[in-house]
Amino acid sequence: MKKLLCVFIVLLLAVLMIQTRPDKAQHKEAMMKAIEEYVDEEAKDRLGDNVLAKLGKGVVVKTVETALNSKLKENNYYLFNTTYVRLQGEDNVLSLGLFGFVYTFDKEMIREKLEESLQQKEEAKTEREAAKQSAKELKRLQKEQRKRERELEKEKKRQEKEARKEAKRKEKEARKEAKRKEKEA
Repeated sequence: MKKLLCVFIVLLLAVLMIQTRPDKAQHKEAMMKAIEEYVDEEAKDRLGDNVLAKLGKGVVVKTVETALNSKLKENNYYLFNTTYVRLQGEDNVLSLGLFGFVYTFDKEMIREKLEESLQQKEEAKTEREAAKQSAKELKRLQKEQRKRERELEKEKKRQEKEARKEAKRKEKEARKEAKRKEKEA
């Protein structure tokens, strides 16, 4: 009888968990609340409580919300669910949904992920700038190479022209010499 009661309670608990599992929208709402709290704290710490801080908070929150709309994925484990985002090929779990509640992870993780994301953007920007510089340098070197090749071609043509002139001059001298010898003979 006790076993049957335990099985019944476990089944009842499982059905309750399945029925009260939060949906993706609830996860997103909880994440946005946690992010807004984090952004509020950071804005007050760094910018104080002014119009610029409020404007900046609004921009950051909208940006994060847009990113969550496109990148937030849900894992459904029937009794509970989790949400995650894929960053750098790695799944980062953001929240856990259980019994109708959504538990988000601490603000420290959010801070780390946001700073990581900003650092990655900076690194990508630096890499793009370095690639642009390399491309510019390569173009410059190619241009110099073409210029050197043109100069060498001009020099070669000039030398060929001088060689032809010299050959004509020698031929002319040889004819003069031949004529002179004819006259002498």
